[in-house]
Amino acid sequence: MIDKRVPDLSAAVAPIHDGAAVMIGGFGSSGIPMGLIHALLDRGARGLTVISNNAGAGEVGISALLREGLVSKVVCSYPRTPGSIWFERRYEAGEVELEVVPQGTLAERIRAAGAGLGGFLTPTAYGTLLAEGKETRVIDGIGYVLEPPLPADFALVRGEAGDRWGNVRYHATARNFNPVMAMAARHTIAEVRTLSDTPLDPHSVVTPGIFVHAIVEHGERP
Repeated sequence: MIDKRVPDLSAAVAPIHDGAAVMIGGFGSSGIPMGLIHALLDRGARGLTVISNNAGAGEVGISALLREGLVSKVVCSYPRTPGSIWFERRYEAGEVELEVVPQGTLAERIRAAGAGLGGFLTPTAYGTLLAEGKETRVIDGIGYVLEPPLPADFALVRGEAGDRWGNVRYHATARNFNPVMAMAARHTIAEVRTLSDTPLDPHSVVTPGIFVHAIVEHGERP
């Protein structure tokens, strides 16, 4: 029988290697896989590309990865959220590269990777610096930018509940970026508040187990 459960957070992040591109779910303080992030911090993989909505805040989560010098590039929408001191310090020192992507475009690039699409046209950023070097088109008098899909080697996501098959459901707004990131990564690791030996109600499943490679219980809710 399929069983994607792993014994602890350290075992869950063990496959993450130096130079990996890692998607990290969450929006604001909701749905952030803090347990997996700090297990990755302990693992010490370096040269990471972190793809997330923001660059963290304070001394925890993505900020902790930046503080310890494990991140070489950040792809996000909001790098300067309140308290994001470590991103600012690393960026000003030239120690981390930044790719800014408008929030809706970021979500759709991730979704396109998960759906197997070759990209999409969007009017967002047309005529701005963010469109430099990208293919553009004018359709019915409206300018569009061709945006590529955005895949990753790994995705770290946070769910409310999961089962041994890797199915995941989310708590309220914790759904945010987590489901599309789970689809877009080659290896998705899910941290859930409760992990069951029996299947979740199919009607409540948001991320089907086919997209999840490892699932681990971490009871603390971010």
